[in-house]
Amino acid sequence: MKYWPLLLVLFFSAVFNSFSQIPQLTEKSQISLLTCAAGDELYYAFGHSAFRVQDSALGIDVVYNYGTFDFNRPNFYLNFVKGKLIYSLSRRSFDRFLFEYELEKRWVKEQILDLTVAEKNDLLVFFENNYLPENRDYLYDPLLYNCSSITGDILKQQFGGAIVFDSSYLDKQYTFRQLVRQHLDINSWAAFGIDLAFGSVVDRKATVQEHMFLPYYAMRQIRNTTKDGKPLLKRERTVLDYNEHIQNGFFPLSPLFWFILLLLFTAIVTFLDKKHGSRSKWLDFSLFLFTGLIGTFLLLLWFATDHTSTPKNFNILWALPFNLAIAFIYIFQSQLPQWFSKYLWFALGLMGILIILWIAKIQIFSPIVIPFMLTLAIRYVFLLKFAKV
Repeated sequence: MKYWPLLLVLFFSAVFNSFSQIPQLTEKSQISLLTCAAGDELYYAFGHSAFRVQDSALGIDVVYNYGTFDFNRPNFYLNFVKGKLIYSLSRRSFDRFLFEYELEKRWVKEQILDLTVAEKNDLLVFFENNYLPENRDYLYDPLLYNCSSITGDILKQQFGGAIVFDSSYLDKQYTFRQLVRQHLDINSWAAFGIDLAFGSVVDRKATVQEHMFLPYYAMRQIRNTTKDGKPLLKRERTVLDYNEHIQNGFFPLSPLFWFILLLLFTAIVTFLDKKHGSRSKWLDFSLFLFTGLIGTFLLLLWFATDHTSTPKNFNILWALPFNLAIAFIYIFQSQLPQWFSKYLWFALGLMGILIILWIAKIQIFSPIVIPFMLTLAIRYVFLLKFAKV
C-alpha cells in the first residue's frame, strides 16, 4: 500500500508528459470554433469564443480558451483602468468548459473547420506553444485583441492568404460603437458608462475582420470564410440549445429617468431662485463638482492610460475638467468673480461645438447626455443673468 502514492504520481506524470509532447492527431480528429451566448453580467454581455480540439482515437477533448482572466491577479482593477489588463490562454476539458454554460442556460454552437490532418496538427502545435507559461498571457484589448478577435488572427497567421473573409453577409460595415451598442440596452448604466468612456476613435468603421471582436460576428464570419477557395466551415451544430438571454431594464432605475428627474428638479429650483432673487449654491457646486470629476477622469483615460478606445473623447466639452476647480472657487466666494460670466459663455460655447461634432458624426454621443446638458445649460444661463445683477 505504501507504494500507491508513488504509483499515482508516476501515472499522472506520464499522462501530463504524453500531452506536453503534443500527440499527433489522427483522421478522427476535429478542430472547431465554439461560440457561447451572451450572459447577464457585463463581462458576459457580448458572448464568448473558444477553440475545441477533439480526437476520439486518442481520447482527447479539450478547449483552448483565450478569454481567461483572474480577479485575484495583483492590481487587477488598477490595470483594468490603465488599459493594462492581462488575459490568459487556458486549457481545460470540454465537459468542464461546458458545465458553466449549462448552469447559466446559455446556448453553445460548434463550427467544425474543414482542415487536413496536417493542418489540424499544426494548429494543435500552435495552441500548445501558446499555452506554455511564458506565452499564455497577453495584453487584452476589448475591441482589437480579445478572445473572439484572436480567431481571425490565428486563421490568418496559420493559413495566410489562403483565408478569405467574405463580407457579403454584412448589411453594412458598422463602427465599433455601433457594434458594441448592438449588445447593450442603450438606456442602461453599463451602456452609458461605456459610451461616456469611448472616444471618437471608436466611431470609425471596423474592417471586415475587425467585426470579429464580437463572438456572434466571428461565428457568422466563419460561415462566410473560404480557405483555398473552399468553405472553411465543414459542419455546424448546436451543443447547448437555450433561448437568448433578454435584458429587461427597469425604467425608474435607468440613467435617462434620473437625468430627466435632475433636469426637472433643476428647472424648478432655477425658477424659484429667479423668483426670489437668490442662487442655490449647493446645486451649482454639485453640478460643477460632478462634471469636473467626470471630465478629469475622461482626460486621464485619454492621456494617462493605454486604452486604444478612449483617446479623443469630446465628452469633456460638457464635462469640463476645469469645473472641478470652479466648484470650490464658486462655493467659497460670496460674490461671483468678474471673469465668471466669461467662463460660463466659454462652457456654453463648448457644448455648442459638441453638438456640431455630433451632427458631423465626428463623435457619436450617448443620447442620455442630452437632459444632463440641458440641466447644465439652464444653470449656466441663469448664473449669467445673476452675474449681471
